[in-house]
Amino acid sequence: MMNITAAYTDLYQLTMAQVYFSTKRRESAIFDYYFRNNPFKSGYSIFAGLEDVLDILETLEFTSSDISYLKQHGFEDDFLEYLKNFRFKGTIYSSKEGDVVFPNRPILQVEATIIEAQIIETLLLNILNFQTLIATKACRIRQSAKDKVLLDMGLRRAHATGGYYASRAAAIGGFDSTSNVKAAEDYNISCSGTMAHSFIQSYEDELKAFRDFARIRPKNCVLLIDTYNTLKSGLPNAITVAKEMEREGEQLLGIRLDSGDLAYLSKKVRVILDESNLEYVKIVASNQLDEYVIKSLKEQGAPIDIFGVGTNLVTGKPDAALDGVYKLSEYNGESRIKLSESINKVSLPCKKQVYRMLDANGMFYGADAVALYTEDKITYMEHPFDSTKSLEIDSFKKESLLEKVMENGKRIVPSRSVSEITEYSQSRLKQLPNEYKRFQNPHVYKIGLSTPLKQERDILIQKHKF
Repeated sequence: MMNITAAYTDLYQLTMAQVYFSTKRRESAIFDYYFRNNPFKSGYSIFAGLEDVLDILETLEFTSSDISYLKQHGFEDDFLEYLKNFRFKGTIYSSKEGDVVFPNRPILQVEATIIEAQIIETLLLNILNFQTLIATKACRIRQSAKDKVLLDMGLRRAHATGGYYASRAAAIGGFDSTSNVKAAEDYNISCSGTMAHSFIQSYEDELKAFRDFARIRPKNCVLLIDTYNTLKSGLPNAITVAKEMEREGEQLLGIRLDSGDLAYLSKKVRVILDESNLEYVKIVASNQLDEYVIKSLKEQGAPIDIFGVGTNLVTGKPDAALDGVYKLSEYNGESRIKLSESINKVSLPCKKQVYRMLDANGMFYGADAVALYTEDKITYMEHPFDSTKSLEIDSFKKESLLEKVMENGKRIVPSRSVSEITEYSQSRLKQLPNEYKRFQNPHVYKIGLSTPLKQERDILIQKHKF
């Protein structure tokens, strides 16, 4: 994991923290992390980034270099002394990483002093928003690819070091492997790669380039065949090398197509490979792939075994960002609310729990209920703003979604590997009915409020209304 200090924040977090400190405000606060819309017009999102957040928070501190820099920005000496000894000592309740989540319900809650909670805001939003965005994109691509192999090849097109975390999130979303060596090493993700056109261009002869590559790297060897002419040059040379490898007791793993009409070329290549008794050689395709292109290729019957996805995955195209927010819901034991002329931007007060309704078969019913943390029994789930709509939920099996994962700044749940999170995420997706997974006009997952929570929110709306 990258080395991150507490200075990985926005300046306004620290200017607010100085005012809290100078006015001796150390009261407890509760903040909710949630997002307002699913990305990509999807019917769901995949929550990712929690493990990284917990690992960072356990050791988060301001370095001496950080303190020296902040001194130049006019922060008072006594506040800088406080920052020298800063450690996050709060409590975090969270959905499980890898879970299927939906807009406008708490995904994570931070309970800490107002200063601590404010200082970690930017870090938390930065990691959770990005990884959730990319994990969701990866999951949609996995839906299109079905059982085909998916390779993350996006590091060179990523937003600088965001590519590091993108590779982790892609694996959680269902990708099999990454070309990103550092992320693969740190997160124990399978690492794969082929070759670039420049390797072949550096030779006077394409066949010689292929032969050298296969001789030095005979295991998992994939040859890029579109540098000059896919069908007249690249493929015949790859077949020559494949036959030579067979005589040495090796097998060519695959060929890669990186340009042209991928459906047409993959069909032609498959026929020629099979006619050459090279049925085992796989076809890898890359070049601006996403969930829609892969879906189209499969519908056209393109015999592609491995999809290498880059730019559109790691940049979260076309959305580029998740609109996750971090809102104060309680301060010093009193409810707080953020009002807005836009209804969907009105926040929810109080400490809360979220419950998921399950049907008799263990499938998600299509509704999550947000309730006060202290509620023992929830009978009705009410529409957040339409008083005519409610749902009787007493008979449903309910699953509480927010669990305590950190207390006094220390993780209290076992660390989970990327593969464990991926496996959990896939199991949760199986519980989500297909109508929420559609690419076009997916069902909207309902989010409702318990009656006591709605009443508390409405009281605050009236109290602060102008």
